[in-house]
Amino acid sequence: MTPEKIAYFKDRLLQELQRLKQQIQDLGEESPTEPGHFNVRYPESMSNSEDDNAAEITEYSDEQSIMARIQDELKDVEDALKAVDNGTYGVCKYCKAEIDEKRLEARPASSSCIKCKKLFTQEL
Repeated sequence: MTPEKIAYFKDRLLQELQRLKQQIQDLGEESPTEPGHFNVRYPESMSNSEDDNAAEITEYSDEQSIMARIQDELKDVEDALKAVDNGTYGVCKYCKAEIDEKRLEARPASSSCIKCKKLFTQEL
């Protein structure tokens, strides 16, 4: 991969990093006991009705799932940026083949080629 392409993907990864960090800030705050882990803020409607309490619990549960997905995506982006820095970006972590640029265009944080991704997720 050319240095220009790597710079292009690094820029996209940095943009994605900022977007994900903003989403995390919008949903919660960093855990005081687990650095790097974020907790969702519990929604408070200030009502004591059972319907409102059920809605709060549902919203909280949904946002916990969203936060977990965002944290997974954030880790992938951070790992991809480390790969850029150590010169291994765009190389499959399993078979060491170059990852197709179309795949990186669709998901710049990809760490595996399509063949290995399908193999390890049983999509063959």
